[in-house]
Amino acid sequence: MTKALYLYGGWPGHNPYGVAVWTRNVLEELGFQVVESTDIFVLDQDLTDYDLIINNWNNALLSETLTPSQEERLLGAVQTGTGFVSWHGGGAAFRGSVMYHMMLGADVFYHPAGEGVRHPYPLYVVDPDHPITVGIDHFQAASEQYYMNVDPRNHVLLETVFDGEHMPWLDGQRMPQAWTKQWGDGRVFYSALGHYLEDLTAAPVEELMRRAFLWARRDS
Repeated sequence: MTKALYLYGGWPGHNPYGVAVWTRNVLEELGFQVVESTDIFVLDQDLTDYDLIINNWNNALLSETLTPSQEERLLGAVQTGTGFVSWHGGGAAFRGSVMYHMMLGADVFYHPAGEGVRHPYPLYVVDPDHPITVGIDHFQAASEQYYMNVDPRNHVLLETVFDGEHMPWLDGQRMPQAWTKQWGDGRVFYSALGHYLEDLTAAPVEELMRRAFLWARRDS
């Protein structure tokens, strides 16, 4: 049985506790044994016993970071084979930890349409043959469209295109929105979707996340 740690909490604007109900239900359907925590200090423990770490911690302050101990425990566990999955606010979490963002594959800069704006934008499947995206077609979202600094080593699964409505100089700019990568022996997945609960419960996104949990776990 897959043993997973699910960390969530922080800034309430991303509804981490409401999203936790959705996450709990999905993980239960998958048959995972889940340890939940809303205490960031759980990352000070030995994490190598987990097959998967799921992060929905949302920064309350832009200056938040991981302590050296937390960074060492988290990144070390992933490096030795523990999978890691995060979405949306996880890309803006722990801004002071450069190594966390190197492991994740991105650092969020901005959402040009504004905070919490349900801006319509397209999602294009870049790799239709990956186990996470196979059979999923291009789709639309209406939420925060993330502009990010992304690692060129990411294996991009989804990307979007900015329409330039709010920042004309971004018109036509393509931007990865979901990807996988390796961190040592550990598999990492991140998706920028998820500001609102309905972003995650949308059929293509929920299926994407369900597959990501399965793909990233140690025993997959």
